[in-house]
Amino acid sequence: MESELGRGFGRLRFADQVEARFEADTQRQRSRQMVVSGLISVVIYCLFLINDYSFRPDTFTTALMLRVGVMLPFGLPILWWVSRGVSAAQRETLMASTVIVATVISCLIVAESTVPYSYLDVFSFGLILLVGNIVYSLRFSYACVSSAISILIILVFVLPYEPMPPEVKRLAMFTIIAQALFTLVANYRFEQSERTSYLHVLKEKLRAGYYLQDNQKLTRMSVTDSLTNLANRRQFDAVLPIRWQEAADKGLCLGLMVIDIDHFKAYNDYYGHPQGDVCLRQVAKAMQANSRDSDLVVRFGGEEFLVLMTNATPEAAKPAAERIRCSVEALGIPNHGVSAHSIVTISVGVAVLRPTVGLTPADLLLKADEALYEAKRQGRNRIREASLVDSPSSDDAVGGLGVSAR
Repeated sequence: MESELGRGFGRLRFADQVEARFEADTQRQRSRQMVVSGLISVVIYCLFLINDYSFRPDTFTTALMLRVGVMLPFGLPILWWVSRGVSAAQRETLMASTVIVATVISCLIVAESTVPYSYLDVFSFGLILLVGNIVYSLRFSYACVSSAISILIILVFVLPYEPMPPEVKRLAMFTIIAQALFTLVANYRFEQSERTSYLHVLKEKLRAGYYLQDNQKLTRMSVTDSLTNLANRRQFDAVLPIRWQEAADKGLCLGLMVIDIDHFKAYNDYYGHPQGDVCLRQVAKAMQANSRDSDLVVRFGGEEFLVLMTNATPEAAKPAAERIRCSVEALGIPNHGVSAHSIVTISVGVAVLRPTVGLTPADLLLKADEALYEAKRQGRNRIREASLVDSPSSDDAVGGLGVSAR
């Protein structure tokens, strides 16, 4: 982007990739602007019939046929094609062709007339160049080509035109060439300004995009546990009330597992904290792999994890917890800090509640935590489900009284 902004004065076209984006971003607006300019130009071109009628009545019929019978059927379809969307090269070529055809028609009308001073209309031919180079604002290369062709056409008609005095021919051609040069300089500056402005806007858009990516990255970091890449407590605290309300609105149950790695302090004391981090990542990966996509797996802190389950039932929650427990046990991670034959295991407390009046998200966390405490009290490496909530709303609370398979 900086290299494009610093490109040489004589260079308009961007590098291919930037040029393609420039044309894609500006195509619709440019086509619309050219169509509107073309319609205005067609109207004004046809209004010159008033001049034809009053200035050269001998060729009015010819002028009418050429302006209305040729120029309109040629120009209006081009404007329609451009409005429908064509490639940049096609758009510029089609619009430049209207300039050339208008020049030919104007020359034919003048050449047909024998009225004295009819040749004075040649001085108005510069308006056609003005339309192409300024009103249409053709891309500079197309403006140069169309201007050169138009001047050659005018020369072909004017130089042999006997009613026009030589000194008037010289003045007319000098005026037309000067108009072409002036309008081309203005055209170049317009395009250069447009392209430079586009680069600055694109630069700001890209910069804003990078800022957005940085903000999104920071947001993800703020709600993600850096060690395990699971959701962290901040994300859980934000999501739990939302899931609770969704369950309440739909009349569904919400489930929660509170999971603790058994004897993790002994593991850390024996293997050290770096190896403890490796263990946490392995356990977290197993939990994530054995949870549903809709469940939120959270590292709550230290060696404690949560699994928030949407649309849960007591019948499905316990097998889900057992699947996670077995997956961690199957890792077979030695824990010699406990004994020579011990491996890393987890204890799980499960609670499933249907949100009702009198219950809050904190109740779900409390019941699951109480179930975890009971699992650890009874020997660890097992699952316990929360008891029914003893409250006026207990008929709507769903839980279980089962015991673990281990």
